[in-house]
Amino acid sequence: MNKDVLTTYDIAKYCKVSPRTVVQWIGKGMINAYRTPGNHSRVKVQDFLAFLKKYNMPVSEELEVFQARDQKKKILIVDDDRNMALSIKRILVLEGNYRLELAFDGFDAGRKVFEFKPDLVILDIRMPGMNGYEVAQRIKEIPDLQDTKIIAISAFFEEDGKEKILSLGASACLDKPYTQEVLLEAIKKIMKE
Repeated sequence: MNKDVLTTYDIAKYCKVSPRTVVQWIGKGMINAYRTPGNHSRVKVQDFLAFLKKYNMPVSEELEVFQARDQKKKILIVDDDRNMALSIKRILVLEGNYRLELAFDGFDAGRKVFEFKPDLVILDIRMPGMNGYEVAQRIKEIPDLQDTKIIAISAFFEEDGKEKILSLGASACLDKPYTQEVLLEAIKKIMKE
């Protein structure tokens, strides 16, 4: 199982039961699942792990890898400057404590924030199309993302730009250029809140 979503067959094979039994578990609400457009049930690995834990069922080494991965904090890096986004990613990869995703514009950020559900968004303010202020506002409007932290970054904040982004829910603002140490310190501080 090297995927994030499982079929009823995958779960049946793992639990050594019939797929029909898994469908019944889902029907009774014992396992959280969602329906595909083809009307098939799919279960996120973290929901399956929660089911195993709740019913005191063993977790294989293979699933423990998912469990460890899911415990890493998720960070979405949003910057239309690809070099800047990749530079931030390299810094965080070296830290090894995070699951990372990249978005290169505000629209892509909106999609990825909904799918990835990051714990933290490192958000460039000045982007074409949808700017960082709009992205921050949309993040905070989504009930599931209310606790998402935001670090706003910009080479040039408008006169009241920092106040504006903080009022939209950002936890910190960094002026470009900033050092690796400043970025990591801001992330660690915000992740502890």
